[in-house]
Amino acid sequence: MSQPSDGLSFEKALAELEKIVARMESGELSLEEAMATHKRGLELARLCQKQLEAAQQQVKVLEGEILKPLAKSELPEGE
Repeated sequence: MSQPSDGLSFEKALAELEKIVARMESGELSLEEAMATHKRGLELARLCQKQLEAAQQQVKVLEGEILKPLAKSELPEGE
C-alpha cells in the first residue's frame, strides 16, 4: 500500500491515534492542547479511513479477478 502524503503508514497513523486517545483520556491537556490534539486525531482518523477504503477496493478487484470465469481467449493453448 502506498504511503499517504504526510509519510505515515496505516500502522504508524493508528499508533499515533491511539496515543492521542490516551492523552485526551488522561485529562491532563489544557483546552488549547486538547483542541490541537483533537484536530490531529481527526486528521489521522481520516487518513486511516482512506487507507482502509483503498485496501478494500484492492481486495474487491483482486477477488473479482480471481473469481471471474476465464474467457476462451484467455485460456492457454491446448485447454
